[in-house]
Amino acid sequence: MYDAADKIYCYPNSTVLKNTPGLRRAKALKRYELAMSAQRAEEPLPQGRLGVTHYRAVHRHLFQDVYPWAGSFRRVRIFKGQSAFCYPENIAREMDALFAGLRDTRHLLNRSPADCANALASFLATLNAIHPFRDGNGRTQLAFTALRAHRTGHPLDLSKLRPRAFLAAMIESFRGNEAPLAAGLLRLMI
Repeated sequence: MYDAADKIYCYPNSTVLKNTPGLRRAKALKRYELAMSAQRAEEPLPQGRLGVTHYRAVHRHLFQDVYPWAGSFRRVRIFKGQSAFCYPENIAREMDALFAGLRDTRHLLNRSPADCANALASFLATLNAIHPFRDGNGRTQLAFTALRAHRTGHPLDLSKLRPRAFLAAMIESFRGNEAPLAAGLLRLMI
């Protein structure tokens, strides 16, 4: 779980995130969050121009039934273990820069599958390091990456995703080694 410097997202004297149904037990919230976000993931994702606003809309779509702050950038510092994610005061600037880079590459159009996988891995590694939301970053990253890959002409077959291996590749990319993530994305391309 995340360590947060500020408890504005949690119920008093608790590590349970404040949520729309008012669940106060972590296990109950986790079950509810997984069920609701999975249900929303089965629906068509919001349309958009693959920019920051679109990314926020995807998060809002997936978590709208769970968190009142769905789609809003976090306002607290978060860490996982010894690793700190982007400080909240820098999130908007870093997101704008990342997505400007995406626009500059013409959204990865006309690339080979390997080139596309490498570029997606780099984008995803940076996006993960920014970690713009208090919760739900991984699922939003994956859904958005699938949207991006589809628009490049190299859609991802998420039924082939191996969660543990993909998580290990994401962790490795956070440490600066994007090769396992690129290889994992390439394997998912249809």
